[in-house]
Amino acid sequence: MGRITARRPVTRVTIGGGESGTDAARRRPDALAVEEPLEIRVRGTSLAVTMRTPGHDVELAAGFLVSEGVISRGDQFRSAIHCGGPGTGPGSDGNTYNVLDVSLAPDVPPLDPDLARNFYTTSSCGLCGKASIDAVRTVSSYDIALDEAVVPAAVLAGFPDELRRQQDVFDKTGGLHAAALFDAATGEPLVVREDVGRHNAVDKVVGWAVLNDRLPLSGTVLQVSGRASFELVQKAVMAGIPILAAVSAPSSLAVELAEDSGLTLVGFLRGASMNIYTHPDRILLAG
Repeated sequence: MGRITARRPVTRVTIGGGESGTDAARRRPDALAVEEPLEIRVRGTSLAVTMRTPGHDVELAAGFLVSEGVISRGDQFRSAIHCGGPGTGPGSDGNTYNVLDVSLAPDVPPLDPDLARNFYTTSSCGLCGKASIDAVRTVSSYDIALDEAVVPAAVLAGFPDELRRQQDVFDKTGGLHAAALFDAATGEPLVVREDVGRHNAVDKVVGWAVLNDRLPLSGTVLQVSGRASFELVQKAVMAGIPILAAVSAPSSLAVELAEDSGLTLVGFLRGASMNIYTHPDRILLAG
């Protein structure tokens, strides 16, 4: 797995697992999900620092730029190159691959000075540093309220299991979130990405669409492995995704934004049950 996982020794304790019911302890190696900072630059200007699992960094940057309203089409994203990060120079190990500089098409206007401030996001929050809720209500280029996508409830119910089956790094570490994009008409998975941050996993999915010139993501379902927060709803809306499903609960603000934006939001999607919080007409019920 390279830089995606790391091996560390741990002490494994089993209560009552020893002779005569005593507690047992043994040393063993354990696989951990790697978490490192990634600085995203646009045309040489620092835009954001996010804590992520290395891998698919270009997709992460592209998806982040869609979420922030910097770009909305695949042809606006030209290229990206890893620059030397902290620790480079004489006596260092060289490129840390933790700085990514993005080149955009000439028609993309320069970054707004208010946007080009230094964000700092952690693996638990993708909106840290935002001044207010009003600042994150980015206007999407796509009106998902007009999207006529529908998906049978029985098909939707199978998406969490399919997502879990494709979580290769989670199988080794147990420590990653995941996001997957499904075709609503066929139920086929289009892309799956993992990361220590749920918002990063979604950005990588959206970034995949950018690099493959597939925006807007009409007729698709975004399935996430955790809860549905405001930021994930915003990312779905900005990418033109009409349906977002989560295995856990949504927040009140996520539901409010989904309702206002025309997005179908599903929570507690587990087994044969689910809660549809907004725009239930896109979920087809048998009979």
